[in-house]
Amino acid sequence: MSKADLPNNESNGKIEYRFYSTLPEEAKLIRTEVFMEEQGFKNEFDEDDSRCVHAVILSDGKPAATGRMFPPENGVCVIGRIAARKIFRGKNLGAKTVLLLEEKARELGAEKIALSAQCRVQGFYEKLGYTASGEVYSDEYCPHIHMEKLL
Repeated sequence: MSKADLPNNESNGKIEYRFYSTLPEEAKLIRTEVFMEEQGFKNEFDEDDSRCVHAVILSDGKPAATGRMFPPENGVCVIGRIAARKIFRGKNLGAKTVLLLEEKARELGAEKIALSAQCRVQGFYEKLGYTASGEVYSDEYCPHIHMEKLL
């Protein structure tokens, strides 16, 4: 995905994205709203945030979607914390966040992306080319599944 693939139209407003090497306030806002307030997670922020690349998509200058990615290890990048604020859902910004992180992973030399998906959004990742493997497991009482995609 390139910058040209991010639409700039009436339905999405002006869309732009940024990468950060530290957890930005925009990502904190989105993750707090989505994971803590909506979904009830307690342990949203961790020491791993300092090791990750963070992507933020802005719509008309407002924080809309975010995700994080660990640096590649053995050719694999792990992405996670993909979230779009409720007021921006239905505009494919979650998918755009995943695609931006995939592009960054390729730039860093990764050959594969791995992630831990909430089972309720497994279909979202499957539409983006990810394949589930292994057993369902619990993370803060929420069922998750391991998924991967070759780049």
